[in-house]
Amino acid sequence: MADVLRNVVLHLNGEQPMLADLYDVPSNSDVGLRCTNLRMMNGKRPIFVDDSASVFFFAYLHIRFIEIPPAAAASAGLQVMLPAGVVAQSGAGEAGAESTAASDGELDEGLDGELEIDEDFLRRIREV
Repeated sequence: MADVLRNVVLHLNGEQPMLADLYDVPSNSDVGLRCTNLRMMNGKRPIFVDDSASVFFFAYLHIRFIEIPPAAAASAGLQVMLPAGVVAQSGAGEAGAESTAASDGELDEGLDGELEIDEDFLRRIREV
């Protein structure tokens, strides 16, 4: 079993996104998601939760999607495919924000060279 995936964002139907810690990476044979340390994005306890440290089980019926940040995946030892020039950072805070801001400029420069207009695609859109 891999390390706990920390700070995963759960997007539930009809609710604001919430942060949680996952015990395992979800698989296609699961019927739901088991997590702990459930909290709102600002770190506060949701009103429907008595104890954030409890174990929670959400049926996939109630989950729109699960967002696993690259830093969480990297700290749990998962292999993450990122665009060229982007590095998963396991730390958060001002130092991480500074290095992210520095790499944003580099990433933008790299992506501009990769973007090409597909003239055939544009022609098909105009015909519609």
